[in-house]
Amino acid sequence: MSVRASELQTRSMAGEGRKPRALNSGSVLMPFAPASPAEFSKVLAGAEELRNLGFHVADSTPLTPEGYFAGALTSRRNELLNELERDDVDALVAIRGGYGSNYLLDNLAIERAHAPKVILGYSDLTSLQAYLWKQYSWIGFYGPMLAAGLEAGDGAANGYDRESLLAAVGKTDGGWMLRLRGETLVGGETEGRVLGGCMTLVETTLGTPWELDTRGAILLLEDRGMKPWQVDRALMHLKQAGKFEEVRGFVLGEFPDCGPLMSGSATVQDVCRRILGALGVPLVYGAAVGHTARPMLTVPLGVKAHLRAEAEGQLEILEPAVVP
Repeated sequence: MSVRASELQTRSMAGEGRKPRALNSGSVLMPFAPASPAEFSKVLAGAEELRNLGFHVADSTPLTPEGYFAGALTSRRNELLNELERDDVDALVAIRGGYGSNYLLDNLAIERAHAPKVILGYSDLTSLQAYLWKQYSWIGFYGPMLAAGLEAGDGAANGYDRESLLAAVGKTDGGWMLRLRGETLVGGETEGRVLGGCMTLVETTLGTPWELDTRGAILLLEDRGMKPWQVDRALMHLKQAGKFEEVRGFVLGEFPDCGPLMSGSATVQDVCRRILGALGVPLVYGAAVGHTARPMLTVPLGVKAHLRAEAEGQLEILEPAVVP
């Protein structure tokens, strides 16, 4: 490991985030495809929405899909590395999740790790975000993608929340408040560093060099398409791996398409209340994060925040996620 990489990893272990430059009107955003392909019409609609926000969207070189991957592994990895090296690109926006970001992480060496960029995405992007946090201390941006949120528009069903997106990528003077639009299962207030993402992808960091250190964290966990017993298994795996021992609070998504097997059987909320509620830390369930049919909030990962678990829940971001 180089001296620079060693220093950055030490920063991450100490809980210090390395922040990218803020985006503003005229910033150049580059689409990239680390995981699965997307419908071209949705990609175009998402790019147009970014233009409506005042950003410039750069032209990316189309990849040739291979099965459920957006392109060959070397093509996807080179796309990521090349776009991070370009001085004329200010941020990267994923076209969609799906599956495949984890393939990019083996032997992924970022030459300009001291100069992070905004990388926006959720779901499968959790793998990349966890890697960049653990290896290089990069702040992450858990929010909408071109064909998964942005294409539907601001405030729309299956769309995104404009205010939180622009605050996350552009606000440099203090923090801001996120109304989680969830339900408090365990009340209270706490402070910690926001980490996490898609639960399945957080779980699959276990045993890797980029396994998340969740001590002192407000842990964000969300997912979709799982049976309640599968959520139970994932949470128990994380619990038995020690990942909940010093967590200060939880923000959970709404877990769509995760209904019970039969009427009257345990729901995902029941599972979360039983396993996580027993920890006695503030817990908000059903937040409009990640996989949600409501306008998706953008949550910066790696920043300090204050969680108020009462009513629908509030997450106060205590520091800017970007620098001037």
